[in-house]
Amino acid sequence: MKVSKAKVQENRARIVEVASGLFRERGYDGVGIADLMSSAGFTHGGFYKHFKSKADLMSEAAAFSLDQTAARAEGADPAGFMEQYMSRAHRDARGAGCTMAALCGDAARQSADVQAVFAAGVENLLHSLGGGTTAIADQGAAAVRARNMDVLARAVGAVVLSRACPDDSTLAEEILEVCRARALADLSDTKQK
Repeated sequence: MKVSKAKVQENRARIVEVASGLFRERGYDGVGIADLMSSAGFTHGGFYKHFKSKADLMSEAAAFSLDQTAARAEGADPAGFMEQYMSRAHRDARGAGCTMAALCGDAARQSADVQAVFAAGVENLLHSLGGGTTAIADQGAAAVRARNMDVLARAVGAVVLSRACPDDSTLAEEILEVCRARALADLSDTKQK
C-alpha cells in the first residue's frame, strides 16, 4: 500500500519529535536507530526512507527542539527566563527541557553540520530573549546581546552542573539556587545602572 506524501511528512515529523526527546534524555550515543524507530512506532527498516544517516536526524531533531526553546523564550524577561530555566523542574525534565543544557557537550563532538545547528540555535535564542530592560536597550544592541549571552551561558551552565550531580544530592539543588540568585542579583544591578 502506497503512503501519501502528507503521511510520509507526518511520519517524519513524528520521528524527529521522538528523537528530539530521546536524544535530550540519553545523549546522541545513548540512542540507537532501532530503539528510536520503535519508540516512534515504526520499524527499524523505515529509518532510511526518511533520513540518510543518524547524523542527519540529529541535526533535524536539534533544530526542532532548539526552535521550541526559542519560542518559549520569545520576548521573555531575562529574570523570568532565569527563574524558569534554573529551576529544579527544568533540571529534572531532561527529555523535555532545553537541548542546549542536554546536548551541548555531545554537540561539541559531532559533525560541523550538527555544530552549525547548535550555533544557529544559540543565535536564535539570543534574539528571542529580546531587549529586556529599557536601561540596557538604551545602551544599544551590543549591550543587549552581551547581556543575553551572559544570561544564557549562566543558565545552561547551572543546569549542566546540577545534572552532573546525583538527583538526590543537595549539591544539585544548591548549584541551581546559588547561580539563580547571583544571576538575578546581577540583572537587578544592571537595571539600576
